This record gives sequence, structure tokens and C-alpha cells, in this order.
Amino acid sequence: MNGFVLGGVSSGVGKTVGTLAIIQALEDAGYSVQPAKAGPDFIDPSHHEAIAGRPSRTLDLWLCGEEGVRRNYARGEGDVCVVEGVMGLYDGDGSSTAMVAEALDLPAVLVVDANAGMESVAATALGFKAYAEEIGREIEVAGIVAQRAHGGRHEQGIRDALPDDLEYFGRIPPKSDLEIPDRHLGLHMGGEATLPEEALANAAETLEADRLAAVASEPTPPGSTLETGAETGTRVAVADDAAFCFRYPATLERVRERAEPVTFSPLAGDPVPDCDGVYLPGGYPELHAGELEAAGTLSELGRLASEGLPVLGECGGLMAMSRTLTTAEGDTHGMASILPADVRMHDRYQALDHVELEAVDGTLTAAAGDRVRGHEFHYSTADVDGDARFAFETVRGDGIDGDHDGLTEYDSLGTYVHVHAESGAFDRFLEGL
Repeated sequence: MNGFVLGGVSSGVGKTVGTLAIIQALEDAGYSVQPAKAGPDFIDPSHHEAIAGRPSRTLDLWLCGEEGVRRNYARGEGDVCVVEGVMGLYDGDGSSTAMVAEALDLPAVLVVDANAGMESVAATALGFKAYAEEIGREIEVAGIVAQRAHGGRHEQGIRDALPDDLEYFGRIPPKSDLEIPDRHLGLHMGGEATLPEEALANAAETLEADRLAAVASEPTPPGSTLETGAETGTRVAVADDAAFCFRYPATLERVRERAEPVTFSPLAGDPVPDCDGVYLPGGYPELHAGELEAAGTLSELGRLASEGLPVLGECGGLMAMSRTLTTAEGDTHGMASILPADVRMHDRYQALDHVELEAVDGTLTAAAGDRVRGHEFHYSTADVDGDARFAFETVRGDGIDGDHDGLTEYDSLGTYVHVHAESGAFDRFLEGL
């Protein structure tokens, strides 16, 4: 499957809207598109899936390793893979967009804000192309998509200014209805804030789909496969609703390969399914804390955990496993009371980074001494009891208290860190059930 990476000149330049318009343009031109995200984000991929109709692949070198990125890419389906970058093209020490493009040997298409420039747009693009050679990155900046560019003289000026070795792939018009609303943790999810169909269709018409498809190239294939491992014969309950919506497609794929997943909604008050273990992904429990408290599922989960049912919670899952959750408005709600902690939301994010953890003792996702890589991004803090037990020391990142992560109680584990199936953490979880 040929592909290309869509990189920005900076954060906030409009990569997500550009990606969605490109997906729409390629689909309208008859191409089947596989979306992907260069980075650990959950929100942008939800928008990709809303337009492309298939889950977006997570391509993050820190989370997955180089071979893991290539394996995840190879699992995709379609004629063309469109990989949305993270931040600016070269930004990020753990897994920049440029690093992902280089690992896959894919060309980069640069999103440039053209709102107040013509020749300067070309100069910016040329600088990004030259910088790859300057720092020894083996990536090709193939051309640009002009974000917030008008037609007519404005567009023609950009075209004329570009050198011959930088292609012009079209523009995204400066329309107010081509904006996705923000909230904490980023944009609204794709199912909540889909761009108006007419606006997206109009933006797609100003892109050159066939030229974009033509610049896509065949990636470096993976040199190894992830061993499937023996089927565990276990049944895993996975929380799935608006409060628990942050999970990587590869995680559920891995669970399906080795166990039987069954989804349930704590928000809807579903009873906890008959299972050998529970996975609570991240999400937005803080937006639904009152409903979660009233629904009763978390209380049932707390009782089952105290009887020995293993529960694994990531970020929002950790919050739901705690005793209480206090919203930014100051309202306190009872949660599952599995972990000896009380969680409070804040107006500013408390942690944002790639993370590395080292297991102190054997736990649900790691053996003693194992190191696990992941990602943290949260607006909450957890006030833990003095005798609380931590499963991990933080090698990189903030974790729960700056030095530790992974609160453990009974046979359960709650962590602020999101991990990917390529880390091996979910294999360890399934094998231990």
C-alpha cells in the first residue's frame, strides 16, 4: 500500500482539517484510503475514521519501535495511506513526523499556512526541504498543500513561486466551517464534531487528488512479524462508550487474536460481563462523572475487583478506578473505589510526554525489571494514600507522583500511561488472566 506523510510547519497549522480534506478528495476520486497518525493521539484518528470509514493506524516510534511502526502500517488496507503528522514536521525527540517518514521511507507533503503569504509560502517549504539534508534526515519533502489559501491571484502566486522540485497539491480555503472545536486533551472526537459534509466536499475540490495519489510511494516493509502467541481462552471485558473511548485499534486486534473481547458501557449502566479480566481505556470520565456514579456499573466493578477480578485501567480508566473524581467545577463523584486515590481535574494539563516505566515487581502488564514505553496526557492529578503501592518507577515522564506510576490494589492496576500492543504489555495482561 503506497502512502505519504502529511507534515505541518508547526502545531495548529491545520493538519487535521487538511488530512480530512485529502481523504475526502482521494475517496471522491475513486481511491480507497487508509488513514494513519504519526503520534500517540486518539482524537485525530477518530476524525480520520469518521471520513475514511476504517480505523486509523497508530505510527509512533517511541510506542511501537521501528519494526512495530512498519508492522502497523502493513496491517492497513486501501489504495493509499495518508499519515497525519504530529506538531511540526521535525518536532519531537521520541517520534517526530520526519522520523516516522524516514522509518517508512515515505515522502512528506507539507501543510503551510498561506493566509498572509505567497512567495513566503514557497520560501518556507524550500527551507523545510533543505533542512532535511542539513540534519541528515533521509526524507523527501515532495510539495505543499496551502492551508487557508484563497483562489485566483493568491493561489497562482503560490504556484508560480514554488521551485520545480516542490509540487503544488492544492489548497484548503479559509472557511470558518472548516474548523473543529477544541476542548481539553485536544479537539472534540470525530463522532461529536464531524465537519459539515458540504464544507469538506468543497475543500476536497480544491485539492489535486490524482497528483497526491501519484506522489505516494511503497514503504519499507517490516522485517519481522509479531508472534501471535497461543490463544489464552480468556474473555476480556472492554469498556466502550463516550467516557472510555481512547484505545488503539492494534490493542483490540491483539486481544481478538488471543482472547474473546466483549464490550460494555459503564455510562449506560451495563452490568460487567462474565469475564476473566476488564480493560478500562482512557477517555473522558470527567465529562460524565455524575452519570457514571449514578449508573452503578463502577460500583459493581469495585466489588468484583475486591473479589479478585483483574482490572486494567489507563488514564481515564485509572480515574474511574479511584475512590472519587472531582471535576474542574468542584463537583465530587464516587467512582469504583478500587484504588486508594482521589482524583481532581485541573484547568491546565498536568503531564504531556512520551514515557518509560520500569516495573518494581511483577504486575498485570510487566514482569519485574521490565521496561514499558507509553504516552501520558492528562489534566488530572491523583492524591494517593501514604501506604499505596506502585507497580512502576518512572524512567521518563511524570507518572502519578513524579517518580512512580501504576497504582495496584487486589489484582488490579491503574496507570496514567497509555501503552500500545507492540509494547508487549497486553500480551502480559492476557497471559496472566
